[in-house]
Amino acid sequence: MKSNFFKTALVLGLLSAIGPFAIDMYLPALPSIGQSLGASMGAVQASLMAFFISLGIGQIIYGPVSDMVGRKPPLYFGLALFALGSVGCALAPDIHSLIALRFVQGLGACAGMVVPRAVVRDLHTGHDAARLMSLLMLVFSVSPILAPLSGSLIIEWAGWRGVFWAVTVAALAGLGLLASSLPETRLPEQRADSSVGGALRAYGLLLRDRHFMGLVMIGAFGISSFFAYLANSSFVLIDHYGLSPRQYSIAFAVNAASFIGISQFTGQLTRRFGLVPLVRVAVLGYALTMAALLGLNLLGFDSLALMIAMLLLGYGFLGLVVPTTAVLALEEHGALAGTASALMGTLQFVVGAIVMAVVGLFVDGTARPMVAGIAGSALMALAFSLVTLRGQKDRTTALS
Repeated sequence: MKSNFFKTALVLGLLSAIGPFAIDMYLPALPSIGQSLGASMGAVQASLMAFFISLGIGQIIYGPVSDMVGRKPPLYFGLALFALGSVGCALAPDIHSLIALRFVQGLGACAGMVVPRAVVRDLHTGHDAARLMSLLMLVFSVSPILAPLSGSLIIEWAGWRGVFWAVTVAALAGLGLLASSLPETRLPEQRADSSVGGALRAYGLLLRDRHFMGLVMIGAFGISSFFAYLANSSFVLIDHYGLSPRQYSIAFAVNAASFIGISQFTGQLTRRFGLVPLVRVAVLGYALTMAALLGLNLLGFDSLALMIAMLLLGYGFLGLVVPTTAVLALEEHGALAGTASALMGTLQFVVGAIVMAVVGLFVDGTARPMVAGIAGSALMALAFSLVTLRGQKDRTTALS
């Protein structure tokens, strides 16, 4: 039983990581893509934003479809579309084609973002769901550590186009893993009441559920702070602080390490303290750390070491926020887990895209706009937690 638990986490984590891998491997290449295609920084960032937008839009479709036809068929389709989009990106002749093909690539990648969360809800609730979600994130979070470093090595060896050939191979490997190692968790009798009309009604129900929406927005603004870092860190660390692509990859990996490591204590901490108290404390620690980073930057402390240290601490707290809010948001919606997971993912990426766009308006070559976007997102997550969890009693024991 224990081995099956870890095997499920490994498979779901790897399938979830394929899309983010296409983001994180790509980051060290952003400056060189601009030089190669004669594109501005804004145009190159638009190719990243197109990927994020399609990740959000596509989840609205994949979630209900996975409730209607099962979890595996949408994953097959998404991985195949992702592979085709990746080949197109590798062959893109100009920045406009790259932006369009990144959008297609994202439409495929989002299947791996939404369906695994629904599979977790199919299998578990309470502590076990939090534990499986954190294990999934462990595998998923290997991407921010390994992808930029492997991406920088590929760029040195084969140029930025080699990154897209590499993720094509990863998608094909994912198809093989899906066929051989993941059973269907949405049984035919569970699909009987699922339909397009039912999905629309379910979206209406979820949008009116203030508790669900509040938890989703806590996670959305938490993840958005990471998106602001994703979109701007390569320019800030490489152009402003003078790091090489490989040094940037190492710095990026260090910031992701605490997110991964601390998230693995989620199951133990929720068992001891409960999901709701853990969310409260983690969001508060996350917001205070990021606000302190912004305050120090405004006071003139523009140090790379200081920024990395503060982000290391802040993203450690965030590693507790993301899995716990996802579990709490899905607990009461098991019958429509795919749809609920889709709406959650869509809102997370829409909020993330908005945050990236707002930060992009103030880019000035320094770290300050990026740090302000990170801190602002953290404070918004704190505001939503104070409203959503006010007077909320922990329900973990009842749901276990």
